[in-house]
Amino acid sequence: MQIVPSEFLDIDRKDRANRPFLDLDLRPAPARTCDFEAVVIPFDAERAKMEAARCIHCPDPAPCMVACPPHNDIPSAMWLIEQGRFNEAAEIYHLTSSLPEVCGRVCPHEVLCQGSCVLNKHHQPVLTGELEAFAVDYQRENTGYEIPTAPSNGKRVAVIGAGPAGLGCAEQLIRMGYEVTVFESKPGPGGLLVYGIPNFKLPKDVWSEKWEEYERAGVTFVPNTHIGKDRSIDSLFGEGFEAVFIGVGSEVDAKMEDAPGTDLPGVFEATDFLIRGNVARELLPEDMKKPLQLGSRVVVIGGGDTASDCLRTALRLGAKDVTCLYRRTEHEMPGGKKDRKMAREEGAKYRFLTQPVKFIAGADGKLAAVECIEMKLGEPDAKGRRKPVPVEGSNFSVACDTAILALGYWPDPILGETTPNLEVHNYGLIKADKRSGSTSRPGVFSGGDCVTGPDLVVTAMVAGRNAAKTIDEYLRNQ
Repeated sequence: MQIVPSEFLDIDRKDRANRPFLDLDLRPAPARTCDFEAVVIPFDAERAKMEAARCIHCPDPAPCMVACPPHNDIPSAMWLIEQGRFNEAAEIYHLTSSLPEVCGRVCPHEVLCQGSCVLNKHHQPVLTGELEAFAVDYQRENTGYEIPTAPSNGKRVAVIGAGPAGLGCAEQLIRMGYEVTVFESKPGPGGLLVYGIPNFKLPKDVWSEKWEEYERAGVTFVPNTHIGKDRSIDSLFGEGFEAVFIGVGSEVDAKMEDAPGTDLPGVFEATDFLIRGNVARELLPEDMKKPLQLGSRVVVIGGGDTASDCLRTALRLGAKDVTCLYRRTEHEMPGGKKDRKMAREEGAKYRFLTQPVKFIAGADGKLAAVECIEMKLGEPDAKGRRKPVPVEGSNFSVACDTAILALGYWPDPILGETTPNLEVHNYGLIKADKRSGSTSRPGVFSGGDCVTGPDLVVTAMVAGRNAAKTIDEYLRNQ
C-alpha cells in the first residue's frame, strides 16, 4: 500500500504524462570498452527530480508496485524524490528490499516495474530503476545507512551462500536479533553480485559499501568454506546453530556434452571466464588465479544475460572480433534487450540460427575454429519456445581462437547428497516451499536459484527475506 497521503496526489496526470522524457545517459561506446567502469551515468539531483515528476501516481495498487517482486512502494518514492526528500525515498526502498542499490542497477526493469508503467501505452515509462539507485546512493553518500538491529535473542542461524538469497535472509534475521553467520565457498562475499555480474553493470565499490553495512550490523562471514565438502549441515547443527538457510544459487555451468573439442585450450565456461576477467586477484579462488589468455577472435555461445556479459567482457579485454552464436532467432533470446543493445553498440555481432557441433584444433593444438550447422525453427517445445531443428548438409566453420560457453546453469548436487532427509529433484534443486522456504528437513530452509533454477537477483533476495520470516516463526515456536 502506498504511504504518501492521498491529498498530496491531487495532480494533473495529463500534464505529467506529457512532460519531456530523457533516456539514460551512457558513456560513449568507444570510451567504455576501454575499461570496466560503469556504463550508466548516474542522475544528479535535478535530473532525478525531473524524472520522478513524470510519475502520474496511479491508483493504489500501482502496476509498477505489483510488478516489482518485493513490491517496493515506488509511487511514494517517486513523490519524495520529486520533492527533493531523497533520504526519505531511500528509506522507502529499504523497507521492502535488502539490496536496493543492487536491484536499482541490475534488475530487468523493462520487464518488471518500468515495463508495467502505464506511460508505456502512449509515452515513455518512468526510469524507476535509475531513480531507486539514485536515492539509495544519495543517502549512503550524504548521511550513511545502517541496518536496524534488535538486541540479541541468543539464537544462532547459519546462512549458506553469500549471494542475493543469503543476503536477503541475513539482513532480515539480523534485524530480528539473531546471530547470523554466513558461510561462503569463495574468498569474498557477494556470490553472483561479485563473481558473476561484471563491474560495468554493478561497480564493485557499490557492493563493498553494501557489505560493510552487513558487517557493522554484526553479520559474521566465513569464507572459503564449501558446505557439503568442508563441513556438513549436520555439523552446523552440532556447532549450535538452531536453523540453517541454504542460498547457494545455481552455479554449475551447463555442458556441451555432444560437441567434441570442448576440452581444447581456448574453450572456457562462462563462470570461469567472467570470474577471471572481472574479479580482483585477491578475491579469486586459488584455481582461478592463472591469467586469462584471450585471443583476438572470440565466439560466445548462448542467448541469456550471461552471454551478453561475456561478449562485453571480451571486448573490454581487447578482443577484436566478438560474435554471439545462438541456435534460435533474436525473438527467442532469453536475455535482456537492453544488454544486447549495449553489446552491439560496443562492437559485438550476432549470428542467429547457428548451432556449434564441434570445436576444431589448429596445428598448435589450440582452438582454431568452431564447426556449426544452420538451424530452422520447428514446433514449440514444452515451454512454448519454437524448437530449433538442424538443416541437413548446412555445416560451416567459424574461425576463432577463443570460445565461451554461456549455456545456462545447473545446481550443485552436493548438499542433497550429504544432507540426510533433505529432498532434492531436477539434478539437485532443493525442494522447498517457494513462499516460506521450508524444506523436508526440520530447521533447514532454502530459497533462490538453488530452489527455482536460474532466475533474477531480486527474486532470490525476496526468497531469502521470506525464509527469514519462517525461520523466526520456527525458532519462536521451538
